[in-house]
Amino acid sequence: MNAHRSQTIGVIVGNRGFFPDHLAKSGREEMLAALEKAGVTAVALGPGDSKHGAVETREEARKCADLFRQHRDAIEGVVVTLPNFGDERGIADTLRMADLNVPVLVQATPDTPSLMTIQDRRDSFCGKMSACNNLKQYGIRYSLTSRHTEAPGSEDFARDLDWFLGVCRVVKGLRRLRIGAIGARPAAFNTVRFSEKLLEAAGISVEPIDLSEIVGRINRLKDDDAGVQTKLAAIKAYVPTGNVPAPALIKMAKLGTVIDGWMRETEVAISAVQCWTSLEEFFGVVPCTVMSMMSNELMSSACEVDICGVIGMHAMRLASGMPSALLDWNNNYGDDPDKAVCFHCSNLPKHFFQEVRMDYQAIIAGTVGRDNTYGTCVGRVKAGPMSYARFSTDDRAGKICGYVGHGAFTNDPLTTFGGAGVVHIPNMQALLRHICENGFEHHVAASLSSVAGIVYEATTNYLGWDVYWHRG
Repeated sequence: MNAHRSQTIGVIVGNRGFFPDHLAKSGREEMLAALEKAGVTAVALGPGDSKHGAVETREEARKCADLFRQHRDAIEGVVVTLPNFGDERGIADTLRMADLNVPVLVQATPDTPSLMTIQDRRDSFCGKMSACNNLKQYGIRYSLTSRHTEAPGSEDFARDLDWFLGVCRVVKGLRRLRIGAIGARPAAFNTVRFSEKLLEAAGISVEPIDLSEIVGRINRLKDDDAGVQTKLAAIKAYVPTGNVPAPALIKMAKLGTVIDGWMRETEVAISAVQCWTSLEEFFGVVPCTVMSMMSNELMSSACEVDICGVIGMHAMRLASGMPSALLDWNNNYGDDPDKAVCFHCSNLPKHFFQEVRMDYQAIIAGTVGRDNTYGTCVGRVKAGPMSYARFSTDDRAGKICGYVGHGAFTNDPLTTFGGAGVVHIPNMQALLRHICENGFEHHVAASLSSVAGIVYEATTNYLGWDVYWHRG
């Protein structure tokens, strides 16, 4: 599953009169071809708008900025391409006047040793430094390609462009994000406290609803309601339900129908749900499968009203285009210092499992009775690459902080219940020390992908969060 949508990127082609103009012309064409190959819609000046569609003069900068402002709602990022040295003032002026506040990628095309005469020498190697110097002076944040110079048609640039598009998705997706908080924080989970005001200052809004309202709406629904029957069919198609009583399935269908409707009404994109143990005691099911289905459909949903946890899920979902999950750093794995068991009881999306079935929630069943805990998704997490992220609001320091990193789910043997997998994290003991020393929660968002670098760049460089990247 990968649900990347089409993206729109602004393009600034740098040019400088002393250097060969034909390089600006061919460089623009090469960059537009690379963007088209990646499925990107480019917004750029044409040859009829400026010399070779490039930006050098103040007038050309204004034209490009005007064009970008016309497409403000669509443009998610800007690529600055330097086919020759480029005019650093024109580039910086364009971005300042456009005032898009989106990620910027600076690319420079390499010289060819056999083409170093006055007719063909680029000097982009040097020009990139001047462009970045001016962007820094102007206070404009920017990103760099992995190599100092790389051609638009190269595999290196294709990888860097894919990375940059992910950064753009994360930045856009976290700004003006609306999260549904369904129910109150469980009293026993102080660890999921957060500052709603700090999130609001970052452009992230939380829309709460009490569980009594959810249950009240459920009580108005009849078993044969069309929406309930549609959700019931979706649940049965989603995961094997052979051992689950029919009344429990109807309850889950009603819960899902109400949550879906409320999220549409309030225009929230993702959610965090109270579980422990109100829904079990007073409604008679766990919400795990309903939440698993939402996460699998790229509408991330975290349990225990872990708002910051679902932000981590959403960031990696935006970066990867794949479902994310919320897990516990739960157990050591024997005496291996770089392995651990990640577990939840569980609402993991189906995308995470080797095989999955619906069952009762073994932990809560001991308190509220087995018949009140059907709806959990049980299975083993499949092996493969893993990215992880955790964000938290540091109320004392008045900032959002977090950590990200890469690891892998393994095929090491494991006999347990719920949804679980063995993870390998390079130098994991240092990560665990960082988590404990900085007071991070035991919950961590996970993705079956390698997108920690994307999330790190988006959150630190463009959102200004204090994030640690554990590189092992």
